[in-house]
Amino acid sequence: MTKPAPVHFLLVDDLEENLIALDALLRRDGLVLLKARSGREALELLLAHEVALALIDVQMPEMDGFELAELMRGTERTRRVPIIFLTAGNPDQQRRFRGYEAGAVDFLNKPIEPHTLRSKADVFFELWRERQEVARQRDELKAATAENVRLLAEARRAADALREADRRKDEFLATLAHELRNPLAPLRNGLQILGLARSPETATRARAMMERQLGHMVRLVDDLLDISRVTSGKMRLRRELVEIRSVVESAVEASRPAIETGRHALAVKLPDERLWLRADPTRLAQVIGNLLTNAAKYTPDGGRVDVSVEREGGHTVVRVTDTGVGIPADMLPRVFDLFTQVDRHLERAQGGLGIGLALVKRLVEMHGGAITAESPGPDRGSTFVVRLPLAAGDPVPQGVSNVPAEAPVARARRVLVVDDNADAAESLSELLALSGHTTQTALGGPEALSVIAKLRPDLVLLDIGLPGMSGYEVARALRADPSCSELILVALTGWGSEEDRRRSAEAGFDYHLTKPVEREQLEGLLANLPRRGA
Repeated sequence: MTKPAPVHFLLVDDLEENLIALDALLRRDGLVLLKARSGREALELLLAHEVALALIDVQMPEMDGFELAELMRGTERTRRVPIIFLTAGNPDQQRRFRGYEAGAVDFLNKPIEPHTLRSKADVFFELWRERQEVARQRDELKAATAENVRLLAEARRAADALREADRRKDEFLATLAHELRNPLAPLRNGLQILGLARSPETATRARAMMERQLGHMVRLVDDLLDISRVTSGKMRLRRELVEIRSVVESAVEASRPAIETGRHALAVKLPDERLWLRADPTRLAQVIGNLLTNAAKYTPDGGRVDVSVEREGGHTVVRVTDTGVGIPADMLPRVFDLFTQVDRHLERAQGGLGIGLALVKRLVEMHGGAITAESPGPDRGSTFVVRLPLAAGDPVPQGVSNVPAEAPVARARRVLVVDDNADAAESLSELLALSGHTTQTALGGPEALSVIAKLRPDLVLLDIGLPGMSGYEVARALRADPSCSELILVALTGWGSEEDRRRSAEAGFDYHLTKPVEREQLEGLLANLPRRGA
């Protein structure tokens, strides 16, 4: 077997002794260490060699590490080279943002811990070797003899599909980075405004803005998690008998901010008859809400968005029509593909991640329905048509009312918040205290058990991923204690799949909430807790 070509790492530091130390730490068979004492020398080496990893000192004369990284990102040959910055100090948040925007994958502080450096370097060494192996196999395919032409053609088609998938993946990651950075800037500005604000009105506006931006980030993460659950078959529908009118009204209310932001005219046409579906109302509202929000985003300001519902045979048909940018004919067959976006113009950079319509299609199909897209062409609007089967028979449930029940008011409770993230624990505790509850925090499992014995809380908000003693172990210990039989346990965690909920229930949790939890959701839970001894 042909010996693989050596892997090249680039070491950049203006001090010779630092380069010598890095050389001693990283030396291994098959690795060539290229050394540069300035940004100019580094660029020359990058033009002469294929580099698997660049370790760059931040503080250098003439051209610092960030400037070198930005030049690398601006050159086609070097823009994909992964960069680890080496710094003698702890960079502030602004410098870290600059580093990551320049393409850094990590920061390491000096003096460098040898094991940490070697483990990170090993990852990039092996990745490069895998890339060499893929290239070797590709070359072997190119050299295939005539009798393997058919297999070679199939391999090329597979390679084309992989390249297309890789291109779409790169576009998705770039869009994801853009969509996450968009709310980060106003969030950071809002924090600074709150620190400087001299009037309650200014602080109130800043908080409202930050809540909107945080909500945007949460929706992005929720969409990512949802499409992951759907594609892996882990999402389960919670079906119930639901009237389509209430679903549409919920979706319209959720998408109203996007419609009002674009100053669009909204028309809703609902049938006089009551159309019943056997469906998950939350997921169905998500489907229609996503279509309405999409219509608002891709319609120039002052446009029109219509939603209508009607019966067609044994189906309910929902149409969402807009006067927006439309869909080119060649894009209509692909508009529901994952990571596909019709319009990537900068002026519509808020278009999202390209997963919304893919998620909508899969949710509709999980309900036994179908969705299609129609458009006369660019700048002529579009229509999305959702067809869902009606519930069998005439299933009008007893006691159905369109009048919402009055929300219960939470009486004061004793609440323990357990989270190893001190900021998360303290902020949630303070939020509940402002609502009149008695609160206390604990940063670990043993501390939580000790506090519970003294505080005797009504409810414990318990993080699952605690170090040492996990939230599952804490829950099992509490359920084994007869004195805690009436204690309400709520899992408050970033893990929210059906499997995670099953595990928390098995451990003894009464409820499972995913972070970040809305204040209204917590207050509703607290308001509906049973009284002790009930």
